[in-house]
Amino acid sequence: MKSLAFLHRNDTRFAIGDFYPALSVFSYHELGNTTSPFLLLDHLGPGRLAPKSNKKGVNQHPHRGFETVTLVFAGELQHQDSTGAGGIIKAGDVQWMTAASGVEHIEQFSPEFRERGGNFEMVQLWVNLPAKDKMLAPRYQGLADHAIPKILLENDAGYVRVIAGGFQNTQGVAQTFTPMNVLDLHLKKGHQMILPAGQGDTTLIYLRRGKVRFATDEDLLEEQGMAVMSALGTDVEITALENCDILFLSAQPLHEPINGHGPFVMNTYDEILQAYDDIKTGRFGKKSS
Repeated sequence: MKSLAFLHRNDTRFAIGDFYPALSVFSYHELGNTTSPFLLLDHLGPGRLAPKSNKKGVNQHPHRGFETVTLVFAGELQHQDSTGAGGIIKAGDVQWMTAASGVEHIEQFSPEFRERGGNFEMVQLWVNLPAKDKMLAPRYQGLADHAIPKILLENDAGYVRVIAGGFQNTQGVAQTFTPMNVLDLHLKKGHQMILPAGQGDTTLIYLRRGKVRFATDEDLLEEQGMAVMSALGTDVEITALENCDILFLSAQPLHEPINGHGPFVMNTYDEILQAYDDIKTGRFGKKSS
């Protein structure tokens, strides 16, 4: 089994456009390649939007060099981007957007949700792309809740939604550029389970709610904290000390340099400058030859 390397948490809430409260769980600015290929994780909410709200979300902005993965747990988002992709992302849905050579998009509460109001909660994960894939054409995957495999655990212990990768011989629906597991799971108090991770994998556990104990360590993972597991060993055994909602991530690291600025994550500073220049000259989002 993998052992715990360290616990990481941030407690400062901030706003992303009209999205508040937002928690920066981690970013490559703090942890560098320690979490590769995972670059950043933001937790938006839990919060409540008042009916007939004029708060929309985030206006049009660009991305290049990575993927954004948005999991909606409550509320509704409206997505529209420069490739023509778009739609309403409802509770349980996942949006997997590959920015690659460049996408400009809008992420806002849907007009219907703003009208009626209600609870909202979502997380957004940034996944780095290998250097060879950073300038490919953009791609959009809208993963509806009903299409995401959901495995019920034995003894009524909870469930696992397999977004990417595999769990108990069930494969996720997301297409990825490198092998990875992205699992959204609920584990009830008092139950144990083993989560899949390979030797050398970057393995991260973000606890949205609850409290977790690890089989190999006495430290406890508290609500809205993240565990970074050792690269040595395989798999992770956890015990839920309370009812737990967990985002589990594991993947082989890329072992490539990271150079990021704002909405762009590339390998070199010159590539960052090129991204800004491409926006000015209208080449942004064009596949490289």
